[in-house]
Amino acid sequence: MYSVDRVSEDVPIHSWFPKENMFSFQTATTTMQANFRKHLRMVGSRRMRAQTFADRREKSFSRSWSDPTPIKTDPLHDSRDSGDLQESCGTLDEGSADQIWEEEREEERLACQGEDFIPPKIMLISSKVPKAEYVPNIIRRDDHSIIPILYDHEHATFDDILEEIEKKLNAYRRGCKIWRMLIFCQGGPGHLYLLKNKVATFAKVEKEEDMILFWKRLSRLMTKLNPEPNVIHVMGCYVLGNPNGEKLFQNLKNLMKPQSITFESPLELSAQGKEMIETYFDFRLYRLWKTRQHSKLLDYDDIL
Repeated sequence: MYSVDRVSEDVPIHSWFPKENMFSFQTATTTMQANFRKHLRMVGSRRMRAQTFADRREKSFSRSWSDPTPIKTDPLHDSRDSGDLQESCGTLDEGSADQIWEEEREEERLACQGEDFIPPKIMLISSKVPKAEYVPNIIRRDDHSIIPILYDHEHATFDDILEEIEKKLNAYRRGCKIWRMLIFCQGGPGHLYLLKNKVATFAKVEKEEDMILFWKRLSRLMTKLNPEPNVIHVMGCYVLGNPNGEKLFQNLKNLMKPQSITFESPLELSAQGKEMIETYFDFRLYRLWKTRQHSKLLDYDDIL
């Protein structure tokens, strides 16, 4: 129904690192760091909250990540967030579920009418990724549908992340949903290191309730209009390095039903990996960032 024209730069290998754009070996200035802090607000960061982490646990995380002022609880919102969804309450028959699906699809269609609508792509970035704070500066500048969200790996919760995704989607176009998604985090063969002490494996996503609920709620934020399966790319780790990676992706697909979701985690050096990178990033700037990802001496003036 909708299409996104993806314009990527066909940059030859020898031009990945042009001399005029190479990083200079200088420590980033205080002013530059301050600009980044001003530009980015890390979801779940303690610096952005007036209350302590213990207070947040006591209050069941029932407020927005960006607002230090406690807010009144929305009973309907809490009921939905606590897992009282149609798939968990078991009171709806198949016909009722189908009717709700069609009604939600129609609501989304009406919200996203117009030739100017470009389906949004969510980019979820863990602070555990080295130099993660610079990632929003290397995304494609010709694609305004890419929505970067940087979250605090140490202190964020699943609720924090989902609330921020909803807020960003409504700011982009109220009522719209995710068409494509990139999860940029650490991990390895067969596992995703999403949050501190929250590692997604094929076994854990079957039994840990908060992780199960996260993926189910995330599925409700995926579009119902896409005639093709919605894609969730995983980057920053090679999940498919062993058979447990396929099991993990299959279990996540099952959790997110009835949405049709495809998980992809190609090697960055492969043709599929390059295509994935170019979907979200300026390829040349991504390669420049990658070469200095683990350097303590850097200057990002060239990519700001």
